Amino acid sequence: MLQYLIRHGESVSNAAGRVQGQEDVELSAAGRDQAEAVAAWTRALLGADDAPPVDELWSSPLRRARETAEAIATATGLPLRIEDDLRELHAGIFQGHLWADLEERFPDAVAKWRSGDADFAIPGGESRAQLAARGRAVLELLAARPARGMIVVAHGGILTAALGSLVGKAHPLLAAAAERPFTKLPALANCSITRVRWPGPELVSFNDTAHLAGPSGSEA
Repeated sequence: MLQYLIRHGESVSNAAGRVQGQEDVELSAAGRDQAEAVAAWTRALLGADDAPPVDELWSSPLRRARETAEAIATATGLPLRIEDDLRELHAGIFQGHLWADLEERFPDAVAKWRSGDADFAIPGGESRAQLAARGRAVLELLAARPARGMIVVAHGGILTAALGSLVGKAHPLLAAAAERPFTKLPALANCSITRVRWPGPELVSFNDTAHLAGPSGSEA
């Protein structure tokens, strides 16, 4: 079974350089264009004679992911299912602030987060370890369903954390990717496509953006 993991389109907070975490923000105009582009790709995928079958479409409940998934649902006719555990990292006190302002506003918390300590939780939020455990568990749960293939629309942080836990951070496709500033996670572009084959899991591809005319790699 193939999971097609899709990061949401650019949000208004991505465009503004603002930390989102679990804040519920909408897609930007560019993000809506990206969502339509990935929706067209999924429509072509399902219409190809030799394509692996796709039976299910899942999304994070957060608006930026849900709006991306709704475009895919409209294009493909797949019913949209919501899974709460696909939500992005809860970024606690960082949420809603500009990335550029974090070090001035929260110097101690930023220093601890930058240290890479997987067990350090952002005050009021989650740790990297908690995010990776949640992400891994939800992808494994979905992979155990009786679907022949599925599309999963979520967020850059949870997807990369889950993949790091599932296949190891030293996996060539992850290790070769550029890291995001601050988070030290491999960069997933908005509306990029990553493929995982189950059982395994086998990371087949990471951060494909060929279907996008101008992909964005804005922070999650």
